[in-house]
Amino acid sequence: MSTPPFLKLPSCARALRVETDRGAFAALWAEPAAGPWRGTALLVPGFTGSKEDFIALLEPLADAGFRVVAVDQRGQHETGGEPDPAAYAVAELGRDVLALTARLADPDGLHLLGHSFGGQVVREAVLAAHASGEPLPWRSLTLLSTGPGAIDPAEAARTQLLVDALESMDLETIWQIMREMDAGKPAPAPEIGEFLHRRWLANVPTALSVTGSHLVAAPDRVDELAAVPLPKLVVSGVEDYAWPVPEQSAMAERLSARRAVVEGAGHSPNAERPAETAAVLTDFWSA
Repeated sequence: MSTPPFLKLPSCARALRVETDRGAFAALWAEPAAGPWRGTALLVPGFTGSKEDFIALLEPLADAGFRVVAVDQRGQHETGGEPDPAAYAVAELGRDVLALTARLADPDGLHLLGHSFGGQVVREAVLAAHASGEPLPWRSLTLLSTGPGAIDPAEAARTQLLVDALESMDLETIWQIMREMDAGKPAPAPEIGEFLHRRWLANVPTALSVTGSHLVAAPDRVDELAAVPLPKLVVSGVEDYAWPVPEQSAMAERLSARRAVVEGAGHSPNAERPAETAAVLTDFWSA
């Protein structure tokens, strides 16, 4: 899971709920304090993540002139969700992105970004919008630390263990097991560790099970996405446990997308190297 570097919101941002025709979504909402307005960015987090994964991007992107809206997906953290497994199919989560897109419509343009599993969710939204035949409602698509299909086999095995554990264990028990497995690794600051614990317990277990199962066996839909006439950017760190970096580079080539690698970052450049990641995004969105 991504670990935010801090939790205090910058002065440009506030926490709120975004109302859509598919329900309300918890969000962090940041706006430029001054200067020209350059559009809006919708940021969608990954598996076991939340809007806080993007907290360190809010201020630099707002300073660059963008309204930034980072959300918790259905079943995550403060958005919550129902126990019905069908609600968390990737196609349904893609419809949530379409509903958020409609709510955030901006005459200066809306940029769409998905991190990790969130990248496959926003891909689903883009493919659905393209299939409708209507004009696309976005100016660009960014895939951040995501891949063409299923996650790396080693990570898939770990994710399947989690999916299996959810059948018989509660989230607190699983959390304690995960902490034992992480023994010896550097611990986050106490307030960050407490947040990660709270966030984990706030997940809807059914959402974790359905989305985890998707990641283990996700289809490759890159060729379909390549046919969508939308500027695309693929961003990663220099290493990634979920999808190997060369696999992400090959995906970028198949998409005819711009490619960026954030030095010093792993699976979460947004949290690990936010200034550098914000610079990459600002450059792409301003093109």
